[in-house]
Amino acid sequence: MQRVFLTGASAGIGRASSLALVTKGHEVWGTSRNIARLPKAERFHPIALDLNDNASVERAFAQACSEAGRFHVVINNAGSGHFGPAELLSGEEIRTQFQVLLFSHIHLMQLAIAHIRANGGGTIINVTSLASRLPVPFMAAYNAAKAAMAAFTMSTQLELSGSHIHLIDLQPADISTDFNDAITLQDHGPNYREKTATAWKIVDHNMKAAPAPEMVAREIVRIVQSETTAPRLTVGGWFQAQVAPLIFRFLPQRVRLWGLRRYYKLP
Repeated sequence: MQRVFLTGASAGIGRASSLALVTKGHEVWGTSRNIARLPKAERFHPIALDLNDNASVERAFAQACSEAGRFHVVINNAGSGHFGPAELLSGEEIRTQFQVLLFSHIHLMQLAIAHIRANGGGTIINVTSLASRLPVPFMAAYNAAKAAMAAFTMSTQLELSGSHIHLIDLQPADISTDFNDAITLQDHGPNYREKTATAWKIVDHNMKAAPAPEMVAREIVRIVQSETTAPRLTVGGWFQAQVAPLIFRFLPQRVRLWGLRRYYKLP
């Protein structure tokens, strides 16, 4: 039995993973800003956490550690998105994306490293995104924050070499969740109106047609129950998660941009 701390447990990948883990007999301390939305299940322990506030991250992790005694696994999963032209993103919108997707995740990872080291070892899973390598148009701040977290994770993997702390970058492709439902679409003016409408139809269609979050949950359960695993994993539909990253790895930038413009029907 593993004790697991997991952020963003109220919906999507986090909720599916929490339920999959407790079904396998593990104990999960899961977080949300609104604990009323968290699962009510045996072996699941609700914790309030607001990723916009690093002090909240510290309080939540300290409370969970006090209840659990120790954690074998810490999962950085929670997040949010946006959709709009990079040219028009406000400084506040960019800061919010980086706070929620990068700064809070780094802070929790640092807390987790110290906790796991003091308790003889364990695993940290940072859920980033395939968008860190294959960016989605009109989600520049999201793509950039996820890419920064992936790079920060890889640097930390180098620094933790030889320790008993296993750090994993888990990169989902499109997964069918209510992620897009929280995004408010705005009229971005004549320069972008047609482009954003076209791209959004494709983004939203892909999300709805994508695999269910239980696919990622199964991968997380496998990682939690495995003694060893790869330092970076992708999960999702076969083409997005396996074929596209391999092809793009060897293409020059102009060809990558051409391919992505074609995919999202951009001029």
